[in-house]
Amino acid sequence: MEIDYAALSPRERYKLMVGSLVPRPIALVSTWDLDGLPNAAPFSFFNAVSDDPPAIAIGVNSGIPGHVKDTARNIRATGEFIVNLVDEPLAEAMNICGVDLPPEISEFEAAGITPVPGVKVRAPRVKESPISFECRRIVNVEIGVGRNVIIGEIVFLHIRDDLIDAEKLHVRADRSGLIGRMHGLGWYARTTDLLEMPRLSPDAIAGKGKVSG
Repeated sequence: MEIDYAALSPRERYKLMVGSLVPRPIALVSTWDLDGLPNAAPFSFFNAVSDDPPAIAIGVNSGIPGHVKDTARNIRATGEFIVNLVDEPLAEAMNICGVDLPPEISEFEAAGITPVPGVKVRAPRVKESPISFECRRIVNVEIGVGRNVIIGEIVFLHIRDDLIDAEKLHVRADRSGLIGRMHGLGWYARTTDLLEMPRLSPDAIAGKGKVSG
């Protein structure tokens, strides 16, 4: 089947995109507002985009026309945020943080997660997260009303001791138990079923018709 995106509604385009681009890592983003109130919200439009500077991007989209989510508003106001990665034990709390709660209710309290002060940013991190990146905003790109792509530079890392070889700075990703977002309203994937495929060099495939030029 071939599908012209221009002929589809926004909802139809969304369904096809998120059903195809899987699994997506989950960023449980924690921020402060200018009054010092904490906020936590999950986003799966998220990934690494640069190693130097070390940068990650988050797509913060609102399902309500013209509405700007608290996360985008807080980052624009303070220039800071923390990305907390989500493992299976944290999954239920992450799901609660995705509920549109009244402004006076803290996601940290509702989800039963613990705010811990950042080291280089004011925003709190989620203590229960196995890996957290403190970030400073590089740029907000508004790609539609209430729809932002936020690129932030990683300035500090928190990682559980058993997940890193401190001498080699090697992350033991196979131990992290992170989950990824799949399709539909409630499907997720585990990262414990791994496939190893060593990277090939040009010499390794020379003469096999795989390399030209």
